[in-house]
Amino acid sequence: MCLGIPGRVVRMLEGYGNQLALVDVVGEERRVNIGMLDDDVHLEPGDWIVIHMGFAMEKVDEAGAERAMAGLEMMGRSRTADDDQA
Repeated sequence: MCLGIPGRVVRMLEGYGNQLALVDVVGEERRVNIGMLDDDVHLEPGDWIVIHMGFAMEKVDEAGAERAMAGLEMMGRSRTADDDQA
């Protein structure tokens, strides 16, 4: 697994060659490019992905998302968006 920010797919977005998803990342919705995922990866609302520089790098299960977040916390990133702005 790569080191990135975990996010949960909210919905797929129309246009852009079907390569954008709206993803919840610690309470904030972001547009994420899913074009780098393998062609056989199918995303649905509720799926977890690991994001790096605005691109989905891999689909993970909830445990994988938790491991990614724990790694970020070890480096000092908080789990909530409010804590990041303090």
